[in-house]
Amino acid sequence: MTKNDRLALVLAFFTLAAVFLVTQQAFEGLPHIEDEYAYIWQAQTAAHGDLTLASPVCPKCFLQPFVVDYQGLRFGKYPPGWPAALSIAIRLHLRDWLNPFLAALCVWLTYRLVKRLLDEKAGLLAAFLTLTSPFFLINGGTLLSHIWSYFLTLTFILSWLDATSDGNPLPGWLPVTTGGLSLGLLALTRPLTAVGVALPFFIHGIGLLIRGSKRIRAHVLFLGAITGILALIIPLWQYAVTGDPLLNPYSLWWSYDRLGFGPGIGRQAGGNDLHWAYINGKASLRVGASDLFGWPMISWLLMPFGLIAMRRNGKGLVVSSVLASLVLLYTLYWIGSWVFGPRYYFEGIISAVLMTAAGVQWLARRIKPISAPLRERILAGARFGLTAAVLLILIAGNLRYYLPLRFQQMTQLYGISRQQLQPFQQPGAVSLTPALVIVHQMQTWREYAVLLELADPYLETPFIFTYSRGPEQDQSVIDAYAERSVYHYYADDPYALYKTPR
Repeated sequence: MTKNDRLALVLAFFTLAAVFLVTQQAFEGLPHIEDEYAYIWQAQTAAHGDLTLASPVCPKCFLQPFVVDYQGLRFGKYPPGWPAALSIAIRLHLRDWLNPFLAALCVWLTYRLVKRLLDEKAGLLAAFLTLTSPFFLINGGTLLSHIWSYFLTLTFILSWLDATSDGNPLPGWLPVTTGGLSLGLLALTRPLTAVGVALPFFIHGIGLLIRGSKRIRAHVLFLGAITGILALIIPLWQYAVTGDPLLNPYSLWWSYDRLGFGPGIGRQAGGNDLHWAYINGKASLRVGASDLFGWPMISWLLMPFGLIAMRRNGKGLVVSSVLASLVLLYTLYWIGSWVFGPRYYFEGIISAVLMTAAGVQWLARRIKPISAPLRERILAGARFGLTAAVLLILIAGNLRYYLPLRFQQMTQLYGISRQQLQPFQQPGAVSLTPALVIVHQMQTWREYAVLLELADPYLETPFIFTYSRGPEQDQSVIDAYAERSVYHYYADDPYALYKTPR
């Protein structure tokens, strides 16, 4: 292990600590958006070996964001990849540590990838840029699937490079298997992202099938076969939860939540079209221009120089194409993303750090030896010094100003805080259980959703919470849980539980 390898490991450990700090300080280990609530619900049921549960009485009273009630069954709309991984962490009581651990692995694998495509110094720079990226840290601190899919993407890319290299000392079956498994798991986690990641390598693979050696052609075909077999789990899963292998559960929550263009797709008048794809893409990329490295509106600054530097590096260009491929593929989705940054393009960070590291190297180049003419040494030194100075200023500005601002924006996002759970964690609360708490909305549904942290999908916890839908439906829930004490909760008076509606 070289000195730079050891430094990369240090950066990985720093990443573990930094992302865990974001998890605890900014997000308090709580879900904040609908996707997270659904992932947790699916992971909790997966931890018990269940894909579906029987729908509760008055399903809308037991509101669970992005969890569908269909034909008497309740199940999450998301594919099983991330819930399955998250369920393992839940069973080990390590839910808050999973994404920080994966983030640390991602930084290490980023170093290994860029080291392979460029060199060790570029790998260290890429790892450091990843560690300090607000986009990376914010998503790492959530309970979303992006860090998991990032890890799978890196594993696939490294495996692909090993599987398609004639001089690779590893036994051929190993990178083929890890590559196929990681891309297949990515398809089970974020199917459209998997297509976006795979597209540049699919094109590269076609070229290898035409002119590659017999060994390489076999590796490409077997890797693709493993991926395809795993991807077939998606229609099997859809059949298991809906009874129809072609019915996407997304459309059971919102009928317009589908891919493509045309009427009935998306919430836009007339449906999704190229105009809205442009608007959404532009808005997402505008946020990403700042969130990527914390360089306001100019995080892309050094990427064009990286493309110039890698113009003869075929594999480097394939990896660099992942970002463009994701942006292109997500034009098929009717909405953009910006609260946590342009997270639909999250795996494109790999391309961005590779191009940026290559761009820095190309601009700085090497200091000329003492034997070189004085003019050349002065120009080379000035170029190196200017590049280093600009890079240091940008990184320092991110660490001093941009990162703290973004973390401040994420703290108690949408008003969600662990403080809201305290009324039910007081010593005297135990005497009230088992209890059914009817939550009456004062401002938003999140007043109810945050309390789901204290419940589970099986409605067997000391407190279970229901979302008030009016006297008649509330009474149907009360009747169904007659063995429980009934209380009414209002977020503007959180420490008071009322026996009757106020």
